[in-house]
Amino acid sequence: MRVVFMGTPSYATTILEALCNEPSIEVTLLVTQEDKPVGRKQLLTPPHTKAWLLEQGLHVEIFQPKTLRSKEAQEKISAYHPDFIVVAAYGQILPRDILDIAPCINLHASLLPKYRGASPIQSALLSGEVYTGVTSILMEEGLDTGAMLGFSYLKIEPEHNASFLFDTLSDCAAQLTLRTLKNFSSLLPIKQESANATHCKKIKKEDGLISFALDASEIVKRFKALSPWPGIFLASGLKLIEMKHIDSTNNETFGLISEVTSEGIILTCKTGKLLLKTLQPVSKSAMSARDYIRGKRLNCGDSLV
Repeated sequence: MRVVFMGTPSYATTILEALCNEPSIEVTLLVTQEDKPVGRKQLLTPPHTKAWLLEQGLHVEIFQPKTLRSKEAQEKISAYHPDFIVVAAYGQILPRDILDIAPCINLHASLLPKYRGASPIQSALLSGEVYTGVTSILMEEGLDTGAMLGFSYLKIEPEHNASFLFDTLSDCAAQLTLRTLKNFSSLLPIKQESANATHCKKIKKEDGLISFALDASEIVKRFKALSPWPGIFLASGLKLIEMKHIDSTNNETFGLISEVTSEGIILTCKTGKLLLKTLQPVSKSAMSARDYIRGKRLNCGDSLV
């Protein structure tokens, strides 16, 4: 079975690795995004899938087109005569010319038709979902609208955050990919009901801005969904690195230090309290919340903001 794989971040790398390790599958081409400048020094950095492939020394050609809407891209992929094109977090919508080359299987990290779009994992956490998972679909020109071929389910536990779900769902997606490809001829595609669909936008840095005027439970929900990036932070830029939900009682005031413990500081929210363990001031390293308030000469009853 000849497969052209299209994917960019670490989520896709886990699926690519499973395909490369499967004896019945030959990955002939990796299609991924262009290398991009990263960090303060703007070092040109390859996508995660490309970096992994080069580290493994596998004889798989790498193709990084600026756009798939070109004759060059269509001819390049077509020349490999794939039985399937597997797509996972590639970063571009596939045009009809690519979709017509071979069956295109997409691994989307939600239980479709919920959370079509760019941030399904974070959105499931922000919405307080009990279950999430991965759906394999037969791609069409719409955004995550294709007929569904298979599912992998995962219960979201209270301790789960976005980082954990990214890692766990990538493993689920890898196994679902193999099942879908091996059983493709016997699968009965299920059409998505668009009336039940929800959409999610790309996460931006400003989504991490919070205020203690929110309920403590809402702040913790955002903390789990937006870690490690962009994280959650106050208008001052102070980043909340480590926290714990204490209680859900109503408070007359919010943003006040109510107690200092051996673990950190307890802060009031609109409803409930938070134990803040680690904070990170702007342009400084992370530090314990106790050290932070000591440096700011703050005590119980003072506002952290």
